[in-house]
Amino acid sequence: MRADDTNVHTDESGRVADRSIFEHTARFARRLYTVADGVWCLVGNGLSNQSFVRGPDGIIAIDTGESVEEMRSALAELRHVTDAPIVAVLYTHFHYVGGTTAITGAEPVREIHGHAAIEANLGRSATEIAPAYGRGLVEQFGIQLPPTGADGLVGVGLGQSYRNADHQPFTPGHVPVTHPFDADCSLKVAGLDVEVHMAPSDANDSVTYWFPELGVAVHNIAWPTLFNVFAIRGEEYRDPRVLLAGLDHLRSLGAEHLVATHGPPMSGRDDIGRRLTAYRDSIQFLWDQTVRWTNRGATGPELATRVRMPDAFGDDWITQQHYGLAEHHLRQIRTGLFGFFDGDPANLLPLDPANRADRFVEAMGGAAATRSRCREALDQTGSTADADLRWALELAALLVARVEASDDDRNLLAAALRVAARRTTAANIRNWCLTRARDLDGSLDMARHRTHRFGRRQVESWPLDRAVSVLRVLVDPEMLDNVDIHVAVECDGERTGLHFRNHVACPTDATGATATIRCERSIWNGVLTGAHSLDDAIAQAALTLDGDVSSARTALSTLDHPSFR
Repeated sequence: MRADDTNVHTDESGRVADRSIFEHTARFARRLYTVADGVWCLVGNGLSNQSFVRGPDGIIAIDTGESVEEMRSALAELRHVTDAPIVAVLYTHFHYVGGTTAITGAEPVREIHGHAAIEANLGRSATEIAPAYGRGLVEQFGIQLPPTGADGLVGVGLGQSYRNADHQPFTPGHVPVTHPFDADCSLKVAGLDVEVHMAPSDANDSVTYWFPELGVAVHNIAWPTLFNVFAIRGEEYRDPRVLLAGLDHLRSLGAEHLVATHGPPMSGRDDIGRRLTAYRDSIQFLWDQTVRWTNRGATGPELATRVRMPDAFGDDWITQQHYGLAEHHLRQIRTGLFGFFDGDPANLLPLDPANRADRFVEAMGGAAATRSRCREALDQTGSTADADLRWALELAALLVARVEASDDDRNLLAAALRVAARRTTAANIRNWCLTRARDLDGSLDMARHRTHRFGRRQVESWPLDRAVSVLRVLVDPEMLDNVDIHVAVECDGERTGLHFRNHVACPTDATGATATIRCERSIWNGVLTGAHSLDDAIAQAALTLDGDVSSARTALSTLDHPSFR
């Protein structure tokens, strides 16, 4: 975090951010790079790159973006430089595989290669954890920030935006892998030798593709910014030790060209070796110093103040903090190694947040006195060290955590968050702070991102057992007291169940169920998506509930979903 506003810049659209965020975002300007003869990389078409490699038998497309429209746009760029047919698709990992039908519907694609875990990973974030995951995406990538004005979106660290507005309506077009792998292997694709190396990074299904005949490596492991060990949207732990193994492999190739999932390609063996070594060492630095200070007894917040990235890592933009912050990565590594408890007694048996806030505010002389302290600290942030800003954020957060928090308190926290947003070099942090600030002051309503909503396409893609078992995370346990009922759901000849007992809803195969819901699958999908309620479906004879109806209705009413209440 910058100590003052010296580096704050306002552009012609009125957007306010650290100057380095503007400079970094410019690196993702739309451009089709000719990396080598027969190798192209399109940057700036979306959040990720789309890359193409020409082999004796045709073109290999690597990653297909997030929508059919995005991939069609990439194909249009490709056709300016070659008319060779696309005969194969390679996926580097599961994030950018959503536009494949744009290719398969127009090109003679014979094979799609990717990690065997891709399909499972695509479903993971769209079921039980969907509300929190989706909310995290909105906050981290500034999806609902305006395009102009002080709060306007500037960039997202790995690209200009989460999605390119020109690609609306973002039609999904994923095609599953036809040739899966789950270990290092060698392939022959489009007449080219391709070596596949497992290289987990921000996804456990990430791989590096090495084209030895071309001296080209395509990867998702060396990013155009300091690697995000911690994603503020919330993600599974990304172990730096695993990442280092993948980076060491990439370094060992002696590649003449590196083509990444994000950012401009690199060329020149010596330059790649130097930059990639520094990138790799920045990750080791984070892990080593976390362990060093943790061994000496440092808590998470203490790590954030005691470890600083050396100036040497500021010489190259690929090791600068333009996506996330090193202080967050340190704390995530500690948590990944040892769990949430960091040795601070205050974190062992914490008070309820509202109770804690009430007590702290009272100890500081009441709400008015605390607001005064907060405003005083915030007034000092224009010229003094960032400790004043951090103090202002803490005080404002305490005020807002109280049961009796006022709009003035929320606006005060929003003001502090906006100062943090303009001071940070990390796009993730700026976007999160501004999204939360706008939610606090009422200029953005995030309420719908705090409830479990099911989309039609999402539900239709699920097997029945998933479309029923997902309801277990909607149970209100206090309403399940003394409830023990096994409910089956039968749709189009398939059968699955939920056993409501002991304050949980346990997924089953429906054997021994004492109540049964029967309907066509489309009707059940409509209940999940809210197109009609359970009562409406029963009244219209589109759904039947047989057996111990009374107990089943009681159990279903405990679900935090309007269709069942």
